[in-house]
Amino acid sequence: MSYALDIDQLRTFLAIAELGSFTKAGEAVHKTQSAVSMQMRRLEERVGQPIFTKDGRQSRLTEDGIRLVEYARRMITLNDETLSAFNGRGEVGQVTFGVPDDYADRLLPEVLAAFNRLNPSIEVNVECAASSVLVGKIKNNEIDVAIVTSGDMTDMMGEIIRREPLHWVTSSSHCAHTMEVVRLALGPVSCSWRRMCMEALDRVGRRYSIAYVSASASALVGAVQAGLAITVFPESAIRDGMRILDEKDGFPPLPTCDITMLRSNTAIDPMHDALSNHIVAAIGNVGVQLAAE
Repeated sequence: MSYALDIDQLRTFLAIAELGSFTKAGEAVHKTQSAVSMQMRRLEERVGQPIFTKDGRQSRLTEDGIRLVEYARRMITLNDETLSAFNGRGEVGQVTFGVPDDYADRLLPEVLAAFNRLNPSIEVNVECAASSVLVGKIKNNEIDVAIVTSGDMTDMMGEIIRREPLHWVTSSSHCAHTMEVVRLALGPVSCSWRRMCMEALDRVGRRYSIAYVSASASALVGAVQAGLAITVFPESAIRDGMRILDEKDGFPPLPTCDITMLRSNTAIDPMHDALSNHIVAAIGNVGVQLAAE
């Protein structure tokens, strides 16, 4: 009887541990939920101990499951290093991933760290730029995969992976939003959020001036937190020290923000699939929203 552990099962197990659910893990490793469940039953048989326990409708790792995580990481790393050493390339795979500055420091650090632990032989190089810039780089095959804010600047086909509301935000401790001519901190002309913001204020006749313009989300955050202006951010980009404004404060509703994944024509390798699947599994919410509608 063989007691050898299966690397594919371990990779799926680690995806569950990193992403927190069988469903998300299935998306990341491109398997159905039933296939993931079958793999985990077989892995438990090989290990000889239960590695998951029920917690209501969810599954969580047992103490033995937690112990297995580090062994799984080490085995996957050694497996991938061995294959890389003998596959004739002499180097690991590299993927260039583009992301707008608005999302780079909020959604991606933990996501990419988890991807690295799951795929240690794939090196991800990150390029932060405005969505319009990233679209051009995808068209020119200068980057492999990107997530961009959907807007009028792209005629490319992509997959909408995340949808969230846009909010007016102000400082929690200042009153910039009460000024008769409200001061705005916005992205450059190419930013679709800027256009949505101005159109919404024009519709209700609210007077405004554009006081700060920057492609850097951090610069806009600084202006808002200092009480110098207000801005528009998607829900996931709102920081501590900010509060949401609504119609009671004199600010009209805003449309939702769609995040689209794009791939260049040359991004056709399994490593590109692996990164794309992982990003969708980790931050995507469109399927969940559609199921609830």
